[in-house]
Amino acid sequence: MPRVRYSPESALIPTDPIAILQWAACHIETVGLHQGREAFAGAGRTVTLACSPRGAIDVAAGDGRRNRDRYYDTDAIQRGRARALRILAEHLAGHPLVGGDPPDAERLHCGVIDQWSNVPGRTAAEAAQALRTASDPAEPIF
Repeated sequence: MPRVRYSPESALIPTDPIAILQWAACHIETVGLHQGREAFAGAGRTVTLACSPRGAIDVAAGDGRRNRDRYYDTDAIQRGRARALRILAEHLAGHPLVGGDPPDAERLHCGVIDQWSNVPGRTAAEAAQALRTASDPAEPIF
């Protein structure tokens, strides 16, 4: 797997879910963890504000970082993002998650991630560690 170098200013967007998770781990360490009702970083947030693990995955997948002068394979990026969300959610749950059609599956995965992220006292270091552990293909979780 190609190694992705973390940089919030980078216009390069990974499509590989493992690279997305690793990039997101670095991002959480850099900007901090955001908890609360608005668990999703969402459109309009800059890449320098604290975010949830789900928000970090979105930033890793290009939210707020795309350069309008570059071509991006948005389908490949979205597939990688969806797989990264699934990998992290299943890692946090400790078992496979079956969510039906893609929108239902994404809601399920995001819900698991947000619930874990919003536990009182959760730290950015814990979130980064969870993202890194989930991204390690040598360590099967079940």
